[in-house]
Amino acid sequence: MSTTIATCRACGAATLEPVLSLGKTPLANALLTKEDLDKPEPAFPLELVFCSSCTLVQITEEVPPETMFGEYLYFSSFSDTMLKHAEAIATRLTKDHALGEKSLVVEVASNDGYLLQYYAKAGVPVLGVEPARNIAKVAEEKGIRTLCRFFGSEIAQELRAKGELADVIHANNVLAHVPDLNGVVSGFGTLLKDKGVAVIEAPYVRDLVEHCEFDTIYHEHLCYFSLTALDRLMARHGLAVHDVERLAIHGGSLRVFVSKAGAYERSARVTALLEEERASDIDKLSFYAGFASRVNGLKAELVSVLRDLKSKGASIGAYGAAAKGATLVNFFGIGSDLVDFVVDRSTYKQGRYMPGARIPILPPSALVEKKPDYCLLLAWNFADEILAQQKEYRDAGGKFIVPIPNVRVA
Repeated sequence: MSTTIATCRACGAATLEPVLSLGKTPLANALLTKEDLDKPEPAFPLELVFCSSCTLVQITEEVPPETMFGEYLYFSSFSDTMLKHAEAIATRLTKDHALGEKSLVVEVASNDGYLLQYYAKAGVPVLGVEPARNIAKVAEEKGIRTLCRFFGSEIAQELRAKGELADVIHANNVLAHVPDLNGVVSGFGTLLKDKGVAVIEAPYVRDLVEHCEFDTIYHEHLCYFSLTALDRLMARHGLAVHDVERLAIHGGSLRVFVSKAGAYERSARVTALLEEERASDIDKLSFYAGFASRVNGLKAELVSVLRDLKSKGASIGAYGAAAKGATLVNFFGIGSDLVDFVVDRSTYKQGRYMPGARIPILPPSALVEKKPDYCLLLAWNFADEILAQQKEYRDAGGKFIVPIPNVRVA
C-alpha cells in the first residue's frame, strides 16, 4: 500500500539526508468507526529527510493518494478562522485583479467550496478541483462548480483546450500533499493566463523547525517548503515567485504569488526572505540538526505532565481530531489511559475514533457536560478561536494544555 522513495520529489537527486524519524504511524485522517476497532490498522514509516541538492524537506513514504483522499473527513468550513482567512484573500484579489464575470478563479483541492464561495458571491466564475467524492458533492450542493479529480498537467491541458484559462489559481495547503510535484506545478503554468497569478499557501518549514511543530508531519504532507525550495521548483517550469507573505495561520505559513517568468517584477520581499534563508542556513542540513532531539524532549515533557495530572486524579480530555493531533498522540504514545475523549466541531468526525490511539471523538458540548479538569489542545494552531469558543468550559474551571511549541496551561 505504500512506496519508499530514494530520490527527491522535486529535483530527482539521490541526496536525501535523514532529519527525523517518527516511527510507524497510521494515516492521520483515517478515523475509525466502531466496527473498525476489531480490525488490524495499517501503519507506515514516517521519516523526514532533507534534499541537499534543491533544499526540499520531505518524507520518504508515499501512500497512494486514492487511499488518503478518495473519501476525506476534513471540511474547511468548520473553522471560523479558515473562513475569515479565505474571505479576506478572495476580496483582496477580486479588487487587485479587477475580477469580474469574464474572469475565472480555479482552486486546486477546493474542499467544500469554503474559498470559492466568496468569489462566486462577487459574481466571479469559479471552478474547484477536488478529489474527495464526499467533499466535492458538498461543494456542488453549494453551487460551486467542481471537478472530482486530482489536479495535474493532464487536467490543465484539458481545460486549456476548452478555452478555460485562469486569472487566479489558488492552492492552499495542497502542494505539500502531491507526489507529482512537477506535474502539478507544470499544470499551473498551462492553466494560467499570461498575466494570471497562482496563489500558493503552505506551512513554512522554518517555523516548523524553530517552533518544534513536528505534528505537522504526517503521510498526507509529503513536502515541507522553504521559499528557496519553492523558488527553485517554480523556475524549473518557467514560473517565478514574484511576491511572498509570511502568515501566522497553521503555526506559520508562506503565501507565495507565482506567475509566468517575466510577467511581474520580483518584489523586494522575495529577495529579502531568500537572503534571510541563506543567512540562517535553511539551505543546509545543519539547520535541521537539533530538531529530532527537541521533539523527543517535548515528548518527555508533555507525557510527564499528563501522567502527573492523572496520578493526582485529574480527568483529561482533548480538543481537535485533526491530522496533527493524530501525529502527536501516536508518536508520544498518548492513549485512552491518559486522555478520556477528544472533541471536534466536525459532525463528520463525531462518533468515530482517533487512528492508532483509538480515543473516542465527541462533540464540543462534551467539555461542558463531562467537565474534564484539563483539555489537551491538539488543534493548537486554532488556539485563539477555540479558547474563545470554550468560554463556558473555562469559566467553569476547565484548563487547556497547549503542547506546541512549549507545554503551557491556558
